Amino acid sequence: MADFFPKAELTGAGRPILLPGEFECSLVAAVDLESQDEPPTFSPLKTGILTLTTHRLLWLPSGAATASASAVFIPLAAISHVFAPKKSIKSMFASPRIRFQVSTSVLNPGSSSRTVVVTVVVRGKGDWEGFYGKLWENWRGRAWENETGSSASESGSSTVNSAGGLYGSDGSVRMVGVAGILRKEQQMWESTDKSLQEAFQDLHALMSKAKEMVMLAEKMRQKLLSASNSQTSTASDEEMGSKEEMQDWLLSVGIASPVTKESAGAMYHQQLSRQLADFVRTPLERAGGMINLIDIYCLFNRARGTELISPEDLLLSCSLWEKFDVPIMLRKFDSGVMVVQNKSHSDEEVFARIKTFITRPDALRTGITASDAAMTLGIAPAMAKEHLLSAESKGLLCRDISPDGFRFYINLFPEIHPNDLYLVKDYGIYMAWIKAAAS
Repeated sequence: MADFFPKAELTGAGRPILLPGEFECSLVAAVDLESQDEPPTFSPLKTGILTLTTHRLLWLPSGAATASASAVFIPLAAISHVFAPKKSIKSMFASPRIRFQVSTSVLNPGSSSRTVVVTVVVRGKGDWEGFYGKLWENWRGRAWENETGSSASESGSSTVNSAGGLYGSDGSVRMVGVAGILRKEQQMWESTDKSLQEAFQDLHALMSKAKEMVMLAEKMRQKLLSASNSQTSTASDEEMGSKEEMQDWLLSVGIASPVTKESAGAMYHQQLSRQLADFVRTPLERAGGMINLIDIYCLFNRARGTELISPEDLLLSCSLWEKFDVPIMLRKFDSGVMVVQNKSHSDEEVFARIKTFITRPDALRTGITASDAAMTLGIAPAMAKEHLLSAESKGLLCRDISPDGFRFYINLFPEIHPNDLYLVKDYGIYMAWIKAAAS
């Protein structure tokens, strides 16, 4: 009974991992799954989040600690019948219920063939009628069969092509060898170029082709990744750099199934927060563990395409990370600058790199600017300035204000903190001490 439903895979932030071609459609909170059979076929699942996709029903427990272990799903292909909601005086005062019939042979291949009635009890205040309507539409739409049919046709066509010899189905001579490979690649790129041209005709065509473009970009990125892994030893640095740049560009093309207010309802900000936590991991790795909140806003909205979010939604989503078990956090510097960083990010490591750089002979004499630190740390100048100001507040650096801007020097007199101005009557005299000691 405990393993009646298949286990669902989740991301590190607790979001469901979707199948190829699968998209989220609706979501309701505070949902129980119960068995209508006597005796019950499975143990009831209490107080979870039920997510409807084009392929499955996913049930996730509300508790973050048990989400990965207890998350389950029901394939829509296993549903043999969806019952109409009962309308009566009693139902007006009870929690809304959605009932459907599930075939165990499809749910668990290899098991005995029988049907089980599953009841969805909506105890929250979500739009259960809208959820029921979309469940009915997706079940009748049978999107999973289209995916299976397309993949079968592709495999079937490849089998025919491989077994057809030198002649095609129309009697023409098939190109083989290098010429055939080049011709096939040319046809593929012509088809891709045609799709792109159709997609950018107007806004309506762009929105209708958006999902197709995201899937195409993801396939191209996976091909580049597999090619780079197999050719690491032979490829030059310039080729590897261009491939990495192409991967970054394709990665930012879009999110296949962005969380929207329509699909998530009252759980919008919570689900948006989890999706954002999954999204920012790759940019954080490339940025050294910390990135400006404004940059996150631009990257995330570009990836969402037409489903843009407001700055208030982003800030609220980031603030919800404290409630979830995610490895990232929102941080605010003393100057007011807000950043997103990994919880494992250490300021001491950054200070050590700054100290190594600033103790070089030329830096001891002339000091360093935020731009110099940015080039050394591999981060944006605005972020480098915040790190330098933090190091100054710790007593590691001193700041000199010149016509060219701020210049930072190593603090050679740690017993005199730059903020303790009552020990040094004139800050300019103190900086003269620093420069004289450095020279």
